[in-house]
Amino acid sequence: RNMSSAGPEGRKKMRECDGLIDSLVYYIQGAIADHEPNDKATENCVCTLHNLSYQLEIELPESYAQSIYMQRRNTSSNDKTPGCFGTRSRKVKEKQQDTPLPEEKSNPRGVESLWHSTLIRIYLSLIAKSTRNYTQEASLGALQNLTAGTGPMPFSVARTVVQKANGLPSIRTMLHVSHPTVKKTAVSLLRNLSRNTSLQSDIAKEVLPDLVSILPETVLGSDIVCETTASICYTLYNLTQSSSHNARLLLSADGLPKIITISMNDSNMFSKASRAASVLLYSLWSHTDLHSTYKK
Repeated sequence: RNMSSAGPEGRKKMRECDGLIDSLVYYIQGAIADHEPNDKATENCVCTLHNLSYQLEIELPESYAQSIYMQRRNTSSNDKTPGCFGTRSRKVKEKQQDTPLPEEKSNPRGVESLWHSTLIRIYLSLIAKSTRNYTQEASLGALQNLTAGTGPMPFSVARTVVQKANGLPSIRTMLHVSHPTVKKTAVSLLRNLSRNTSLQSDIAKEVLPDLVSILPETVLGSDIVCETTASICYTLYNLTQSSSHNARLLLSADGLPKIITISMNDSNMFSKASRAASVLLYSLWSHTDLHSTYKK
């Protein structure tokens, strides 16, 4: 677990180590089958896999890259050492490239397992069944890492989470836990998922009212509250930008007063959230059919 947070060279060596990833996945599968999702070893395994999924899209060996991608992107590989829980995932452009992956292998090995639907379902199972905050956060964080890029892999993983594995109910539950970093990671994952336009209707229906409900009523809070609030606003921006229906959902959930309050705060600590709320308000105003409702 410690070695997996040692930077890109460490991650590369560990991904290439024959049988290591397979063994970690095998152990977690056994723990879930034995109804023991809360043991320390499972936490260590998930944290290791979380770290090995960090920047996976841009660190893939060329052989995988050529077989997976229709086109290679010019992506900066500037690296931040993530620790078990990185302070932030790589910033991604909010754009869509909805190219499907080739058909999944039925028996993935090694690095192939990191984005396979089997492991995605394991993460979702741990999110639902584990009560250990680090295990929950690492599972959410691994899915956040896997959905953080702009190529076909992140969008394929997003479709698996939302449509094939029905992962939104488990993620929604994490929005209401008291542990602030678990909540923040769950919101960051939803922000990544919400970039996929084909999933926005499902996401809005399942979690938009919950996202509004956890927006703070006032602008007091820590840095982590600020980051979480900003991520919520950008997620709502993604969900409502092209959908008047979703904008109405936000209105019916009484989100507008909260967003206005957040946008009007000019303290340095909350400036990131204030900017995000302002961007969201600007986008909401683009729905001209809702102007009379806004004014009321």
